[in-house]
Amino acid sequence: MILKLVRTPAVYLIGFMGSGKSTVGRMLADRLGWDYYDLDDDIENLAGKRISEIFETEGEEVFRSIEREALAARVHRVQSGHAMVLALGGGACVTETCMERLSNNGVTIYLDCDIDTLAARVAAFEHRPLARDPERFRALFAARQPFYALAEHRVNGSLESPEEVVDQILRLGVF
Repeated sequence: MILKLVRTPAVYLIGFMGSGKSTVGRMLADRLGWDYYDLDDDIENLAGKRISEIFETEGEEVFRSIEREALAARVHRVQSGHAMVLALGGGACVTETCMERLSNNGVTIYLDCDIDTLAARVAAFEHRPLARDPERFRALFAARQPFYALAEHRVNGSLESPEEVVDQILRLGVF
């Protein structure tokens, strides 16, 4: 295990919506024997409503504010030695400051998927407010790529099996 994970035991899974962060995160946490958290769940608990409702009634700016608060609380837990795998929402890490904070408090892994795979995965989900417009979906994907590229590690999230993605992560040599 790398020294950074001894000091701040966290794996942050980042990537666009539909990349498999939640599914892979649960499996990875299970394999590591760590706790698993999904930042979207934290946001809904803080707000007392579903993410789609926050977007519809209060807007994206309020959502992002709650998201920053939830992320800060999780990073604080990591700094206290609480080992975890945390799946972040697709836009949670779209600042260099955020990526630096995550990298200083664990390991960041980008689940990289091609846009067509992502579009197919999210097509059936109405609870994704930013996926409703295909043009906006593609524009968001392109805009977020520079931030995702700041992750310490990149794995192929387009694989058929989430178990294969977890195996890729475990082969990175950081654990």
